[in-house]
Amino acid sequence: MSQTLEAGSPAGSGAPAARRRSPVAVGLAAAAVALVIVGFAASVGAFPESWNLGLADPIDRTRRWLINNQTSHWLYTVLLNPLTDLADAGIRQLESILRWFPWYVYPVFCGLGLWRVRGRLAGVLGAAGVLLIGMTDLWQQGFATLALMGVAVFLSLLAGIPLGIAAWRNDRFAGVLRPTLDAMQTMPGFVYLIPFVLLFGIGRVPALIATVIFALPPVVRLTDVGLRNVPGAMVEASEMFGATDRQTLRLVRIPAARPAILAGTNQTTMLAMSMVVIAAFIGSGGLGQDVLRAMRDIDVGEASEAGIAIVIMAIILDRFTRGVATLGERGRGQGSNAHGDGALRAADTGLIRWVAAATGVVALVGGIVGHNQFPGWLQWHYAPYVNDITAWARDNLYDIGSSGIGTGPLSDFITVYMVTPLRELLSSGIPWPSATASSSALPRWLRELLSSGIPWPAMIGLGVLGGLLARGVTLGLGIGVALFLIGWLGMWELSMDTLAQTLVAVAVTLAIAVPLGIQASHSDRFQRLMDPVLDFLQTIPSFVLLVPVITLFHVGRIPGIIASVVYALPAAVHYTDLGLRRVPAEVHEAATSFGATRWQRLRRVELPLAAPELMVAVNQVIMLVLAMVVIAGLVGGGGLGLETVNALRRSDAVGRGFEAGIAIVLLAGILDRLTRGVADRLRPPPAA
Repeated sequence: MSQTLEAGSPAGSGAPAARRRSPVAVGLAAAAVALVIVGFAASVGAFPESWNLGLADPIDRTRRWLINNQTSHWLYTVLLNPLTDLADAGIRQLESILRWFPWYVYPVFCGLGLWRVRGRLAGVLGAAGVLLIGMTDLWQQGFATLALMGVAVFLSLLAGIPLGIAAWRNDRFAGVLRPTLDAMQTMPGFVYLIPFVLLFGIGRVPALIATVIFALPPVVRLTDVGLRNVPGAMVEASEMFGATDRQTLRLVRIPAARPAILAGTNQTTMLAMSMVVIAAFIGSGGLGQDVLRAMRDIDVGEASEAGIAIVIMAIILDRFTRGVATLGERGRGQGSNAHGDGALRAADTGLIRWVAAATGVVALVGGIVGHNQFPGWLQWHYAPYVNDITAWARDNLYDIGSSGIGTGPLSDFITVYMVTPLRELLSSGIPWPSATASSSALPRWLRELLSSGIPWPAMIGLGVLGGLLARGVTLGLGIGVALFLIGWLGMWELSMDTLAQTLVAVAVTLAIAVPLGIQASHSDRFQRLMDPVLDFLQTIPSFVLLVPVITLFHVGRIPGIIASVVYALPAAVHYTDLGLRRVPAEVHEAATSFGATRWQRLRRVELPLAAPELMVAVNQVIMLVLAMVVIAGLVGGGGLGLETVNALRRSDAVGRGFEAGIAIVLLAGILDRLTRGVADRLRPPPAA
């Protein structure tokens, strides 16, 4: 038993694994140190271009072969073309059904649905939001987005719930499935599009398949977790009454796991919504296509109309699926809902049923008569006003009164003093003799050491050492191999550029989020004020965040970094707040009784005890930022993101984009496993 514990965890019985260095670990550490020393001594710089694997050329040749054989080869005629036709027919059929109903059904349906599951205020706001989408003449684009997302969610649930049940039944299958789901969740959304563009070209079908795969993990995980957490007493009672295993699953386990499964449905729906917007790059149409076209034309007003429509749709779907998931827990006729409107009264229930029945009759008549077009006299566009505000902000906020304060100086500061030095340090090197005066404060040997940046062997060695310290030999070797593969793909410079942007965005995010999380953990009122803001930021699809940022910062790396900070901020604040609130109250009382001030208690007691959750926050921030930095390639963010965007824009760049996609996955895996390993190290050993 002790051997099992020692092998599985650093906190196992006997001597801790962190103190017993195996010969393999010692040898690997020595090799890593040698790589660092040799790399700096030889000043080899970036990864040799002559070592490039050249994967892009065969991929481009494969792409050309697939294009030339789409109408004749059995792969297409027997498998892919029928699959494409079936999926496209399903999307078109759902879109036709959505277009058949009268326009007024949708605000009434959303209002009543949200009223039922979230309260009156949510119902009123939901109906108003749907009307705003129609008023901006985005009715048809909204149907296209909703149809694609609806089919994707249906297929995700159709595959995900059985996979979750299979994982619950078979631990061996679960052991294989979990790392697969980890990889799927680690991979940025853009990367999913490239292989399906390679097979299917552009259109809604590759967007659908990519969306299904991207949105699948949450429902699989939460179905598995929900079934594993069903109370044993319920199962025993079912078996005592003679129920078979299948009957117990259908009548007891699945109903008991319903809240977890519905929570997974909520997350799957939101991921599908986010991915459908991104899929506009490969011709999926819908609201994402309008945002993309407006961003290419630098028409912030039009982009804001489509972006706000996406946000409204995402918020309605999020609130509705969350409300359904928690409806049974809140109960009927007692308690209060999430917005403080009180429980749904019997009178409200009767009114909702009456209005729903009347709406159904009117909808049937209206569908037959033909009232499915949003009336033109209700339309109103606010894009011109947004463009006027944008022009004013561009002229007046870039450098306020020539004071050196504004969006321009901030952008220059982040670029000159943060992104560029870090990028050159990680790749080609910082020209220290001509750098700012601050470099003269460094010792001469250190300036000479860093004059050519961190050479690639030293970077690999540092990665191996980090993996060894975080989790052991396996992670150390994995990071070393992954870094070498990035260079072998010819993506070293671009990966270091992306890594620099990611690290800067993570640092800025944590600098803002940690103080906010600390304040939220110490003040319930502040937490209540922050929650709706953070919920709103979490609901917005990542693609849409670029719209307001390019208004103030134009195109380049900085809009991507700032949008990344906004996108990752809610997760960092929530995890910081959660970690500090989990510190036991008796620990606070003991520190206070010994005369510790609030600052001393925070610095010496609370933050060290909350360190595992804080590292989880760092992990989540890195993953979110990395996904957003890739999306920022659309607005000139450079790095791997730009190569990925080019692959989706040009058919002759698919091979290069495929290489960039693999590099993104490897970089995300390195950062994910490294931060998870550190978080595991910081967790206290389990109680005996």
